[in-house]
Amino acid sequence: MHWLKQTYRQLVAVVALMLCCLSLPAQINTEQVISIGRNALYFEDYILAIQYFNQVINTKPFLAEPYFYRSVAKISLEDYQGAEQDATETIERNPFIVDAYQVRGVSRQNLGNFQGAVEDYEAGLKLMPEDKAMLTNRAVCLSQLKRYDEAQQAFDELLQVDPRNDHALLALAHMNMVRGDTATALDNLNRSIAISKNNAGAYVMRAEIATRTRQDFESGVADMDSAITLEPHYAGYFINRAYMKYNLDDYFGAMADYDYAIGLEPTSVEAHFNRGLLRAEVSDNNKAIEDFNVVLKRQPDNFMALYNRSLLYMRTGQWRKAVDDFTTILKKYPEFEAGYMARGEAKRRMGDTRGSDADYDKAMAIFRRHKTHVSTFDPAQIEATAAIQKARQRALDGDQDEPESAEDIMERFNTLLTVRTDETVKPEYANKQRGHIQNTDTEVEPMPMFALSYYAQDNKLNGNTYYIKEINDANDLRMLPGTLVLINGTPQLSEDEIQVRFASIEYYNSLLTSSQPRAIDYLGRGLDHLLVKNHETALADADHAIGLSPTMALAHWLRADAHYLQYRMARAVDASSAHATNTVTSTSDADHKTDIMLRQREQNAMLDAMIADLQQVLKLSPRNVYAHYNMGNAHMLQGDLTSAISCYTSAIELKPDLGQAYYNRGLMYLRMGNKSQGIADLSKAGELGILPSYNVLKRMNR
Repeated sequence: MHWLKQTYRQLVAVVALMLCCLSLPAQINTEQVISIGRNALYFEDYILAIQYFNQVINTKPFLAEPYFYRSVAKISLEDYQGAEQDATETIERNPFIVDAYQVRGVSRQNLGNFQGAVEDYEAGLKLMPEDKAMLTNRAVCLSQLKRYDEAQQAFDELLQVDPRNDHALLALAHMNMVRGDTATALDNLNRSIAISKNNAGAYVMRAEIATRTRQDFESGVADMDSAITLEPHYAGYFINRAYMKYNLDDYFGAMADYDYAIGLEPTSVEAHFNRGLLRAEVSDNNKAIEDFNVVLKRQPDNFMALYNRSLLYMRTGQWRKAVDDFTTILKKYPEFEAGYMARGEAKRRMGDTRGSDADYDKAMAIFRRHKTHVSTFDPAQIEATAAIQKARQRALDGDQDEPESAEDIMERFNTLLTVRTDETVKPEYANKQRGHIQNTDTEVEPMPMFALSYYAQDNKLNGNTYYIKEINDANDLRMLPGTLVLINGTPQLSEDEIQVRFASIEYYNSLLTSSQPRAIDYLGRGLDHLLVKNHETALADADHAIGLSPTMALAHWLRADAHYLQYRMARAVDASSAHATNTVTSTSDADHKTDIMLRQREQNAMLDAMIADLQQVLKLSPRNVYAHYNMGNAHMLQGDLTSAISCYTSAIELKPDLGQAYYNRGLMYLRMGNKSQGIADLSKAGELGILPSYNVLKRMNR
C-alpha cells in the first residue's frame, strides 16, 4: 500500500540520518570497517555493505551496531525475515537503540505479523514517545488486526501530536474504507490533500471512492491525472486510469494508457490482460492473443485469459490451438456443453469428423441430462463471481491474504521457474551488485556444481576461494600444466586458452607413450579433455588414473565432473531434438513417451555414476564439503529433493558460510512447499553474497 511505502521511505531517511550518531567500537580497524560499510549503505551498495558488516560480526559478535546496520541493508533489499533477525540481535545486545525496534516492526509488518509489529512500535515509543513514524505504523497495524477502536485512538493520539500529518489522515482513510465508512474516508482524504497536494496515494484512494460509490469516472480520471503527475513511473496508476477512461467510452485513451503501463512494466499481467480484452472488443484479434499469451506465460492457471484466448483462436480460425485451449477448459469444467460444441466445430474445421461427432454427442448428452436445449453453463461467469467474492472477502479482512498452503507455495515457486523475462530492471549504476538488486528479474536456477579447473573465477564481491587439501597437495607437486583450482560453475575459455589446452593434450600424448604412465599425468590430460568438452576421453583418463592410484581423490572428482559433463551433453541433445510436431498418432505418441523415459533413465544413470564417485571422494576425504554440495545438486537433478536437502545440510554443517548450499537448499524447500525454511535459507544465502536470493525473496513474498 502506498502509505506503507511512504512510511518505509521515511524510515530509510531516519536511518540515513542516524548512521552518523550511533557509537562505534573502540578498535581502529573495526571502526574503519563499520565506517566503510556505512558509506556503502549511503550509496545504496547494500550487498557490499552486508559483506563489511559480516566481517565485523565475525570478529566481534557482541557488538550491536553491525547487526543494526546489516538489518537496514536487508530491509532495503526487502529481505524482511533477515532484517527481523538482525534487528532482534541488535536489541538483545543493546535494547536502547530505538530504530532497531522500528526496523523490526516494519519487517514484521511486511511479513504479516501485525501483533509483533505493534509490540515493537510500543517498545520503541516508550523510548521515544512522539516518534511519528512508529505512531503511524502502530495505528495501521491495529487497524490490520481489526482492533478499530484502539486504532482510532492511536490515530487520534498521533493527530494531537501532529495535526497536519497528511500520511496519518491517509492511513485513517484506508481504515475507514475497510470499515465501509466511505463518507468519513472521503473527509479524511480531502483533509489530507488540503494539507499536502504531493501525496499520490490520497488522489488514488479518492478516485477509487468516486468510481466505486458514485460511478463518477470523470472525477476519478482527474484524480488519477494528479497521481500520475506526482508519480509518473508507476504502471498501476495508468492501468487504473485506463479502466476509468474505458467506462467513459474513451477507447483510444484507455489503449494509450495500457500501452504506456506496459512500457513501464513489460511483464504486468494486469496491463496485458486488460489490453487484451480491449483489443478483442475492437476486433484487433491477433494482438489480443499476444496479450493473453503474455498473461498465460506468467500465470499458466489464469482461466479467464485462457478462456478469452480460446474464443479468439476460434474467431481467427486457429483450430488446433482452439482445440488445445478448450481441452484444458473442459478438464476443469466437464459440464460446459458449449465448450464441447466449440471444440467439436474446431475439430470439424480441421477435418477430424470422428472427434467432432464425439464432442457433439457429449454436448447433447449434457443437454438431455439438464433437460434443456440452450447452454446455461458459463465458466467465465463462475470464475468472475469467485474472483469478486474473493476480492470482497479480502476487503473485509483488511487486504490480508489467506495463509498459503504448501501446494500454493509450490505452485507459485514452480511458476517462477517457468517464467523467463528479457525485460529486466537495470539497477542504479548499471551494476548488478549495487542498489536494489531485488528488482532485477533473474531466471530462477540453482547455483552450479563445483568443478576442477585451471582458470580461477574473480569473485569481486567477497574474494572467496574454495579450498581442498588435495588440490593444494597436487599443486605442491608442480606436475600439472597449471595451477589447479576449484570453481563454482563452468569456465568459458577463450580461443587462445582452448589452444593452450590442445597443446597440453599433445604434450601428454607424447609423455604417456614415451615414459612410464603416472596417475597424475592421466589426471592432467583428463582435465584438459574436460575443459575442451571431450567427456569420453576425460572419463577414460580418469579411469586410468584411478586404476594406477585408487586412493587419488582428485581422480574420482575428475571422473564425477566428466559424468556430469556427459549428462549435460545428453540433456543438450534432448533439447535440440524435442521439437515434435503437434499432430502425431497415438502409436507414435506412445513410442515418443517411451523414448523419453529411456533417455531419462540413461541420464539418471550418469548422475548415479557421478554420485558414486563423489561418495568415493568422501571416503578418502570425509570433510570435503564441496563433494557433499555436488551430490546435493546431482540428487536435485534426479528429482530427489529430500536427499538433495540432506546433502546441502551436510555441506553447511562443515562450512557454515557456503552461500551456494543455503541458496540451493532454500530453492528445494520452496519446491516442497516449505516457505519458512526456504525464505530463511535464501536470506542467509543473500547475506553470504548470493545475489539472486533477493530477487527470489521479493517474488515469493506477497
